[in-house]
Amino acid sequence: MAHNLNFNSKTGQYSFFSVKEKAWHGLGQIVQDYPTSAEAIKHAGLDYEVIKVPLVTGGTEVSISEDGELIDLNGITIPDQFATVRADTKMPFGTVGKDYHIVQNREAFAFFDAIVGGGDGILYETAGALGNGERIFITAKLPDYIRVGNGDDVTEKYIFLTTSHDGSGSITAAFTPIRIVCRNTLNAAMQSMSNVVRIKHTSGAKERLENAHKVLGIANTLSNQLQDIFNQWAKVRITDHEVKRLIQLALSPNDKATKNIRQGNEDELSTVFKNQVDDAFAYAMVSDTQQMETTKGTLFGAYNAVTGYFQNVCSYQSEELKLQSIVLGGTALTKTQKAFDLCTSFEKIGADTFQLN
Repeated sequence: MAHNLNFNSKTGQYSFFSVKEKAWHGLGQIVQDYPTSAEAIKHAGLDYEVIKVPLVTGGTEVSISEDGELIDLNGITIPDQFATVRADTKMPFGTVGKDYHIVQNREAFAFFDAIVGGGDGILYETAGALGNGERIFITAKLPDYIRVGNGDDVTEKYIFLTTSHDGSGSITAAFTPIRIVCRNTLNAAMQSMSNVVRIKHTSGAKERLENAHKVLGIANTLSNQLQDIFNQWAKVRITDHEVKRLIQLALSPNDKATKNIRQGNEDELSTVFKNQVDDAFAYAMVSDTQQMETTKGTLFGAYNAVTGYFQNVCSYQSEELKLQSIVLGGTALTKTQKAFDLCTSFEKIGADTFQLN
């Protein structure tokens, strides 16, 4: 399979970098140490801007100024239609509408830096551009992570991001077990992604991307305090009945429903709410992540059931609405915070006093 890496004739280099391991048909730059985001952008040849210019027809030669303005035109401007153009090479990528918002390559790296609150903590493994630079990809690992018991270490998975500048697809961020070193592994990574977030190139895309790590379940991942809390919860036993009651209380839509739950008046609860609880409880009982030593029959597993429900079970009309719900103060964020508070109280005062029975 052809490598399809972008070749920059100005620099004489292919737009790809890899840490230590030679990859992608031996092309691109091999570096020995993990780079910062600023260094990774340069190593991968991603230090270019993309601009959006009006689409024109019927003219002669099109020229673009340094400021991205069209000059020397005698053609007709097509209303509400634009071309995305690579600023340094003047190469057009694709045709987009007026609501299309460009997320620059440097802004894509902000997704990774947001995980550790900025700085140089992310371990950038590979990055590059395909075609004429219209599609980019980045893989990285976290320098640390919350470790609960002896369970799987999420740092063994790579965080993957790809986006296009030609209007052909959304910004995609996900976990993948595959380190991208060639076109085949890029395709494999796309097939093996988990906890996927997709963001359309619309207004606010940059801000949603910076918060997307929360949807992937890696918010506050470097907090020693949370690590201690979760490890303690993994030692606290909880019955299946208590798990379901905790889920009910966490998902409760209002005070009246909460009162009925605590009083055992389940006939007063709505069918929609009961179905939500059943779906979350089913996830708690059968999901692979709920069968681990740290989650099966533990308070940590009960909390994980609520967060997992909103990330992996609950239906959303779009990925943007999912992001809004989980990250930007929506229902999912409110309910998962409630689950955290419930688990905290359960640990401190016990099931009987907490009225889970």
